[in-house]
Amino acid sequence: MYSANRARKSRSAQCEIRDEERPTCVGREKVVLVGTDATERRVCPAHGAALWLTDPTLRFSAKTRPEAIAATMRQAFGES
Repeated sequence: MYSANRARKSRSAQCEIRDEERPTCVGREKVVLVGTDATERRVCPAHGAALWLTDPTLRFSAKTRPEAIAATMRQAFGES
């Protein structure tokens, strides 16, 4: 039996909130926030910080890499 490694296609790194006319996305790391109704939102760190700060029911999904959470916290609270 032959098993070849197949290249995986990476999904677009675009933010769900991205507006083509006024792009405000910052960072390439993908943040996955989950609401109380289990809906997921895939956003950039800048939009993730804004959503996370304004909606206390949102939490980071386990799908979110630690680097993305760190980038979100930097956006939310500034560089130290």
